[in-house]
Amino acid sequence: MENIDPLRLPDEKLLSDPDEMEAFADELEHSEHSLPRQINVDPEGVEKGLAKLVLTVIELLRQLMEKQALHRIDAGRLTDEEIERLGETFMKLDARMEELKITFGLEGEELNLNLGPLGDLM
Repeated sequence: MENIDPLRLPDEKLLSDPDEMEAFADELEHSEHSLPRQINVDPEGVEKGLAKLVLTVIELLRQLMEKQALHRIDAGRLTDEEIERLGETFMKLDARMEELKITFGLEGEELNLNLGPLGDLM
């Protein structure tokens, strides 16, 4: 397999206009002055940030699973026993999530990430 130098790709292989790339490079140079020279890494902040990310993913998955379960219930594809088990599982997961939020000092609304123009995650 041939090694390809990405800096020497033909123009048709570029993902954007070369003028846009120059504008991006200029913007990057100007933004360098607004970025801090050092990153202050606080171990507690990192731990809380990681916990927030993990709990956000878990909450998103929980909501998706709950919606799927409701669709299956509405479609009549679950037995009463399965519905009971699902309800118990979701209650236990909710209780554990509350415990973890307390442990890491997080509020429920902190788990809702803002995705900019896409809006809120949940």
